[in-house]
Amino acid sequence: MNHLNLGRRQWLGAGAALAATSLAGCAGMSASGPSIGRVVVVGGGYGGATAARYLKLWGGNVDVTLVERNADFVSCPISNLVLGGYKQMSDITRGYGALKSVGVKVVQGDVTAIDVAGKKLRLAGGSELSYDRLVLSPGIDFMADQVGGLQMALDSGRVLHAWKAGPQTLLLKKQLSAMRNGGVCIIVAPPNPFRCPPGPYERAAQIAFYLKRHKPKSKVLVLDAKDAFSKQGLFVEGWKRNYGDMIEWVSAAAGGAVEAIDVKKRVLTGTVEEYKGDVINLIPAQKAAELAQVAGLADASGWCPVDQKTFESTLHKDIFVIGDSGIAGAMPKSGYAANSQAKVAAAAIVAAVNGQPAPEPSYVNTCYSIIAPDYGISVAGVYQLKDGKIVDVPGAGGLSPANADARTRAIEVQFALGWFRNITADMFT
Repeated sequence: MNHLNLGRRQWLGAGAALAATSLAGCAGMSASGPSIGRVVVVGGGYGGATAARYLKLWGGNVDVTLVERNADFVSCPISNLVLGGYKQMSDITRGYGALKSVGVKVVQGDVTAIDVAGKKLRLAGGSELSYDRLVLSPGIDFMADQVGGLQMALDSGRVLHAWKAGPQTLLLKKQLSAMRNGGVCIIVAPPNPFRCPPGPYERAAQIAFYLKRHKPKSKVLVLDAKDAFSKQGLFVEGWKRNYGDMIEWVSAAAGGAVEAIDVKKRVLTGTVEEYKGDVINLIPAQKAAELAQVAGLADASGWCPVDQKTFESTLHKDIFVIGDSGIAGAMPKSGYAANSQAKVAAAAIVAAVNGQPAPEPSYVNTCYSIIAPDYGISVAGVYQLKDGKIVDVPGAGGLSPANADARTRAIEVQFALGWFRNITADMFT
């Protein structure tokens, strides 16, 4: 196992900045004057907001419009800390005003259809936007049909996924607050691939942090559709050290795969036995967002195939898919990965409108997980393009060390919070 020391992680942060600078230099800047191309970006998250900003910064007079249904950006990374009780929604919320200040046109609206042949978007209400190139960063949607009764459970509002940060984050927090001392909170982790591979396991820790202080007789039960998960050894070590036996994980082989849910009885049917929970946080199996599906950008896997050098769709020319919806080789579906992909796509588009070839891409990712306020872990990766596929750079990434001392774990938390401050600044300021 390749361990990543703290100095090397600092180097990774610098490497990301250098990669962005290199891409900008290769892409070139267009001269001032009339617009030389219209680029519409759909989705204002880690991928879309970054793409819009860098298209404008690097593209000069490329006309850039960002379409986002929500008035503000609410981050999925760090949102588990709201459940833990030591972050507020305001801490993970950012406005889009700074993008306007660099020349990005921001349209709040919901895209209902994409006319691929006519290069037009239709918005709710009937208005249309034309584009020369389209960047899609629409995120994920759920496959509720994979669990019997799940759609009914989600529609009832009594069972939450809270996998799109915002109102459901607060609703799940409210359910935990109302749960009896001695109750059971069940988290159902989805099958691969899904958004934020370490996320359900960080959530288990954050919920345990809340329960340990307020409802110490309670338990967190993680039912999993998988037999292994990201940073498993580090998570198990951290759970045990901080919460004793409060968190229990059940693998798919041991009966953790959930087949059905009875929302009225709050009972989950596994492959071996039934489980009853006071609070049920069921994170469904996932696929590319519905907009990508109806536009014909997804293949039989449910995800969007792309040219991994530029992130242009292999199914429709001049449409670029970044972030969680895309198929990006060895890169996970994470906020940092989306940010990295956005810069690669932006550089490729700016190069194209200036009549230049796409620059050689560079990609990075780090996923931090905060198990307790002074206990953090992480996994980092550096990637390269090889034979048209994004692959790991051997020896360039790795995990936090196992059995680290308290100071190291506390520093990881500060790195995690610093990462969030820095990446949102990179997106919006």
